[in-house]
Amino acid sequence: MKITVVGAGNVGATAALRIAEKQLAKEVVLIDIVEGVPQGKALDMYESGPVGLFDTSILGSNDYKDSANSDIILITAGLARKPGMTREDLLNKNAAIIREVTTQVMKYSENPIIIMVSNPLDVMTYVAHAASGLSKERVIGMAGVLDTARFRSFIAEALNVSMQDINAFVLGGHGDSMVPVVKYTNVAGIPLTELLAQDKIDAIVERTRNGGIEIVNHLKTGSAFYAPAASAVEMIEAIVKDRKRILPCTTCLEGQFGIDNVFVGVPVKLGKNGVEQILEINLDASELKALRDSAAIVEENCKAIAASIA
Repeated sequence: MKITVVGAGNVGATAALRIAEKQLAKEVVLIDIVEGVPQGKALDMYESGPVGLFDTSILGSNDYKDSANSDIILITAGLARKPGMTREDLLNKNAAIIREVTTQVMKYSENPIIIMVSNPLDVMTYVAHAASGLSKERVIGMAGVLDTARFRSFIAEALNVSMQDINAFVLGGHGDSMVPVVKYTNVAGIPLTELLAQDKIDAIVERTRNGGIEIVNHLKTGSAFYAPAASAVEMIEAIVKDRKRILPCTTCLEGQFGIDNVFVGVPVKLGKNGVEQILEINLDASELKALRDSAAIVEENCKAIAASIA
């Protein structure tokens, strides 16, 4: 297995190290346009191998040729959010970057699986799909895994219980319109509504929607990277090990939930072929409306940049 990570910033570098430490690939390639950065970070990671007990080869490069024959390509390149900036503010600038990145990696890998992390994530997944020519099952966005991790961590904090016992789904677009589905949220099988008052649940839902900007506001000059990297690697592990994990990921719907030809976060089965099944779970009327409204925002943004990526 060969995995290429495009973008040697905080998310990309952290993900590359996690991939190596979990020994999910024989070879990891870290690509970035800045000379010396991917080379230096890759060498530093490789030298941690004797301590971290992994033998993965890690190569840093500024040349997309080194990504040749990759099985999985993780795209983290693009501009990061700054305080006061929404994911949508990044739309046009990052669309151009992702189109170029995808075009370059596809020159050297025939049928990879692409995992998108760059924001606005759902729209960038659409851009990568359009630019790659790959089937929709092989171009997947990370958002739901990250948003669900935040939702679960906030619930664990509120209840003072283990995060491992919390099951949840956050669906929809990766932004203010995301849809934490309380109906399917439980703690060791106990419905969340039996453990927390509605006002506290509402506060956690709202904090989840603002989870990214909360970190941006703390950091001032950067955005989240540990949790996004961990979320992307969870998806990669499911694919590499063909684990058939049920995870909320951004994929292209074709009529499911009444949504057609839009990339949005829903529960999927992840295995060696990418998205192997979309699970059309039963949502109540308000949740379904929220999911469709979220998808409509993604669709509108995709239409706004369609001409520029054609």
